[in-house]
Order: sequence, then C-alpha cells, then structure tokens
Amino acid sequence: MTDLKFSWLSDFVPRRGLANGHAQSVAGNFWLRPKFKLEAEAEAVLVDAEDGSRVLCHCHWQANPCEKLTVVLVHGLEGSSNSRYIQGVAARLWAAGMNVVRMNQRNCEDSDALTPTLYHSGRSADVGVVVDYFAAKFGLNRVALVGYSMGGNLVLKLAGEWGQRAPLVAVVAVSPALNLAASSAALHTGLNRLYEWWFLRGLKARHKRKAKLFPEIYPADVGPLGSVREFDEKLVAPFSGFASADDYYERAAAARVVDGIRVPTLILHSDDDPFIKIIPETRAALRANPAIHFVLTEHGGHCAFLSNQRGEDVHWAEMTVARYLENFEAGER
Repeated sequence: MTDLKFSWLSDFVPRRGLANGHAQSVAGNFWLRPKFKLEAEAEAVLVDAEDGSRVLCHCHWQANPCEKLTVVLVHGLEGSSNSRYIQGVAARLWAAGMNVVRMNQRNCEDSDALTPTLYHSGRSADVGVVVDYFAAKFGLNRVALVGYSMGGNLVLKLAGEWGQRAPLVAVVAVSPALNLAASSAALHTGLNRLYEWWFLRGLKARHKRKAKLFPEIYPADVGPLGSVREFDEKLVAPFSGFASADDYYERAAAARVVDGIRVPTLILHSDDDPFIKIIPETRAALRANPAIHFVLTEHGGHCAFLSNQRGEDVHWAEMTVARYLENFEAGER
C-alpha cells in the first residue's frame, strides 16, 4: 500500500487482469499511447574529453528556460530517449511547464559511433556532466533527475555522490536497479529468462556494432553469452575498468551511496517486480534517509504500474512522477 498523506500520491490499484508482476511488465511495454508530438532539439554532449565520448540528448526548452525547473530523464537497459515510458513522462512534464532533457546513455539511440566505450550502471558521472553542461548553457539553477530501472540506479547514485550540490534539487527513480548483483541473479531464474533473452539479444547486437566500429578495442567473438552476468563478466567488466562482474555490481550499485542523498527524492518500486530486487538492507537504508520517499506497492511489475484509472492516467508511475515534481515546484515536500 502507498502512503496517502501527500496530495501528489494516490493509491495504486492495478488494472483488471493485471494483478501480476509478469502481466504488468509485459503489458506495460506494449500498451498503446498517443503519438509523441513534442519537437526536440538534438545535441551531442561531450561527457569524457579523454576519449571523446559523447551522449545524445533530445531537449525541449520552454520560453525563458532558466526560470523553469529542468528535468533530465534517463532510460533503462537497452532503452533510449524514445522509450515509451520516457516519451510519456516527457509529455506530462512539458505540459506542466518544465524543460525536459531526454538523455541517452552512451551508445543508445543509434549513437554507438559517439563513443569508443560501453555504457553501464556505474556511469553516473555522465548524468552529472549533462546536468552541468545545460546548467552552464542556459543559466539553470534548478535541475531534477528522473530515472527508470538502470537509469534509476544512475540518478540515485549521482544524488548520493553529490549530496546537496547545485543545481540538483530533486530526484525520482522508478523500479531502480539499486542492488545489481541481486537483480542480475533474479534475471537468470524461471520465467525471467525470457526478459534476460530479450536484453541479451540487444546487448549482443550492440557488441557486434561496437566491434565493427572499433575493431582495435573489441574482439569480434567473445564466445557464448548465456546470461547478462556472462555479458558483464566478459565485456562490461574488462572493457570498463572493473576486475569482474562482482566488482562491477558492487562498485556501480547506488545502494552503496543512498545514505548520502540530501535532496528530496521519490522512489517507486513494486514488490512483484519480476527481476529488480531491492534487498532488505537497502530498503532499510532508504527508509532511514529523511530525504527519501520510498513508495513500495504490492503490484506494478517492472516500470509498468498500469492502473485502473482512465485515459493516460492508467500510467500511474508517470502520473505520480509529474505530480510529485509539480508539487515540489509548488513547495510541497
């Protein structure tokens, strides 16, 4: 059950027939939405001068952007700035009068040629560089972060590392992958293997593209990859400065730094999320931090939260994210 003492928060009641984590997760990925009509300015932001890595951002600026709250949106594993949930929440935030930056992680949205590196769950610094870049460009003094799944880990990790560093003023994470080892293990069990197959299909295709673009860095053949953990062990770890998959999971997990979060933060997570697992110790740390609203629902699946409400409010998480940030702007914490 959700805590209803805040005006921005309504109880989550799953849509009829979707009171199951798998049903929610699958339906949420394919639920039809209105056509995304917001015009965007594309900009490739340099995030690492040493290797020339850039990330592609799609930006929506209100008139006089420095006077508005700017929200940077970060997608999940094998997603992009055009993922449906990113488009959905972007449209809501824009309608509420906010600037919106839909950030792609390295290589995503066909931007493989913009960096010789891989993307992974520890690159919170990329988000920070994007924030600082647009803050300097437009004179922004209020920036909020919204992340989904892997992106949720990234924004929470940055918030824990930054504390109260300007211009960050608020953070929202939906189904965040806070405990990478636990979630990777869960992904390799039972029906979750179907999700793992889907992720691996995209990751393997991405590796092939990187190997063609940068043959001097990446081998064309790394042998069989039967799990996301094997992908992380054979590719992410050795080519991203980690000793092993275990080392990567430990160092990249936002769970290590959530006690350092000092700005108002909302975390939405469902107990029936099939593969994103937040372990008891991390849940305790979230609840112990007064800056964090940890909203745990019984149902909702992974980044889905399809409710019994009408119209576009069927997307309960997106509705809640927008309401939270609107009320944040109005002074309610």
